[in-house]
Amino acid sequence: MAVPAAVVVVPLGILFFISGLVVNLVQAVCFVLVRPLSKNTYRRINRVVAELLWLELIWLVDWWAGVKIQVFTDRETFHLMGKEHALVISNHRSDIDWLVGWVLAQRSGCLGSTLAVMKKSSKFLPVLGWSMWFSEYLFLERSWAKDESTLKSGLLRLKDYPLPFWLALFVEGTRFTQAKLLAAQEYANSTGLPVPRNTLIPRTKGFVSAVSHMRSFVPAIYDVTVSIPKSSSAPTILRLFRGQPSVIHVHLERHSMKELPETDDAVAQWCRDRFVAKVTVTLYISQIVFA
Repeated sequence: MAVPAAVVVVPLGILFFISGLVVNLVQAVCFVLVRPLSKNTYRRINRVVAELLWLELIWLVDWWAGVKIQVFTDRETFHLMGKEHALVISNHRSDIDWLVGWVLAQRSGCLGSTLAVMKKSSKFLPVLGWSMWFSEYLFLERSWAKDESTLKSGLLRLKDYPLPFWLALFVEGTRFTQAKLLAAQEYANSTGLPVPRNTLIPRTKGFVSAVSHMRSFVPAIYDVTVSIPKSSSAPTILRLFRGQPSVIHVHLERHSMKELPETDDAVAQWCRDRFVAKVTVTLYISQIVFA
């Protein structure tokens, strides 16, 4: 007789919460006692401690739900992953995209130094949000008047980060839905922009700011396209907890930061062009897998 998912998930959830509070406590103690003496020593300790917690969620994706993540990239990029600083931009297909990123980071050996730009309310979430705050995630209010200086200071703090890190930025600003796609298509038609088919129109202010302030110490941009095959159910947090598998395709293309244009307007256009190109990338992935 199969064991109901709730019988397993509830104890696991309690274990995650308790172990997470222990991790938060260790992070808080190190933040108070170690960081004032040596910021980089604190970062190295926090990387290990945070990774212990986040690996529990990796287990949920890998072993409990059996989510299959297929990565498509070139050999050179594959060997550089986890060995260099990178700004990661991605489309936002599901509510577990951040977990997909964590799985890739864990495989690349940089899970504990993976960062993201997130909405401010996330940092108040017990355990997970607190661990992200101690790990120097960047939290914004979605108001550029307030966020511009916050983003700048957060980016510049990473200049002396002692280990290879990935900073993830979901430039669409929100998760993809059909209703949001229709709204984006209407906006594109009214403004003369290319009409999106599989992504939303990127909001480029944060990306332009990131490129402007990170050019000198981040060598690469990883342009990630996440796609869900039609033969697979879309992954969700609920499906993960139920132990239901999904298949996710990830296409990753590396661009040298030196390739990007110099002016802000040109950088913004580069970002928009990359999202227009994601239509072709999605078709390319399907051809590789199903040809």
